[in-house]
Amino acid sequence: MRIIHTSDWHLGQSFFNQSRQKEHHLLIKWLAEQVKTQQVDAVIIAGDIFDTGTPPSYARSLYSELILAMQAANCQLIVTAGNHDSVATLNEIKSLVKALNCHVVSQASEDVAEQIVAISKAEKTLGYVCAIPFLRSKDIVTSRADESIKEKQDNLAKGIYEHFENTFQAAQTLKADQDIPIIMTGHLTAVGASSSESVRDIYIGHLSGINAHQLPNANYIALGHIHGAQKVGKEGNVFYSGSPIALSFDELKHTKSVNLVEFNGQNVSQISQLEIPRFQAMQTIKGNLAEIKNALTVFAEQTETTWLSIEVTTDDYISDLQNTVLDLTKDLPVEVLQLKRARKHVAKLSQQKQENLSEITPLEVFEKRIALEEFTTDDELARKERLTQHFISLLNTAKGAQS
Repeated sequence: MRIIHTSDWHLGQSFFNQSRQKEHHLLIKWLAEQVKTQQVDAVIIAGDIFDTGTPPSYARSLYSELILAMQAANCQLIVTAGNHDSVATLNEIKSLVKALNCHVVSQASEDVAEQIVAISKAEKTLGYVCAIPFLRSKDIVTSRADESIKEKQDNLAKGIYEHFENTFQAAQTLKADQDIPIIMTGHLTAVGASSSESVRDIYIGHLSGINAHQLPNANYIALGHIHGAQKVGKEGNVFYSGSPIALSFDELKHTKSVNLVEFNGQNVSQISQLEIPRFQAMQTIKGNLAEIKNALTVFAEQTETTWLSIEVTTDDYISDLQNTVLDLTKDLPVEVLQLKRARKHVAKLSQQKQENLSEITPLEVFEKRIALEEFTTDDELARKERLTQHFISLLNTAKGAQS
């Protein structure tokens, strides 16, 4: 048996106001080709199929496109909910897509047998999947008003481990003495996993991570939530597949892939990473203005639009950094989606350029301070303007009180 493990598609993501629709459409085509070429029996998506609980209509259409593509490839599809997904949204067509060989598990169930999916071909069972979604605390823990933070953490961790164990035991019962694997999914943060900017804390203030070595001894554990592909721990077969496209600029350092897992009987015989092409050119540029100008010259001969994150490192005060950078890029096939000024870790405001506070006005102090912040989107620039006007109003009020 062969499966593909993937996760964190985030259909419908708005990336600095840019749609990912084209990338996800090409991803679906690529995945369907891999399924056919590699003769894959099942694809498992371990959470966060959508980016929000109320995905736009085009994201729902992409979801349907994925389901139909897998059905056409004679490949079973198993989708579990992540922390970004809405139970209600996933349940809308859950019964309908089951007829298309797509099995959706949107939330934890008291009857854990409802979360066990048989992978089958030609009426033959090839393996069992403990399809465990993101476990919301209200689904697995009964909280008390007088609980301490430590008690909440302990009870939540206990509830998660028990849910995994109970589901695994139910799968063991179904498996009996068959020489077929038990696969588990999870959407969580494992202790020691390396994260990225676009990953959201899922148990805020309650739980920092789950120890993967305390999870049941399934033949393969397919995790989601962390966007960088990685193995968890030195032993066992516990993996994050990572997201298939970069969901933040800092994820450009990751090679995006899916895990192709092959079984011989119940045992894993081989795990391969199938590298995913980058369907949208993206790049990060960092340096002073001269270095950035030089780095931008490579785009002059290109035709494909590249999304850029630019980080300017300079000790000089630039009053209109955004327009300065836009002037450098206006004739190039690039879109500057993120513009940052490098944080200065030395010199407080009163120390910069040896200026004395008595030599500059309060408004100049404010402008120097706000220049250290990042205002790139229209909303952020509007907020900057509101802050500036509010500060000027406070200055005028203070001057009036002194006169």
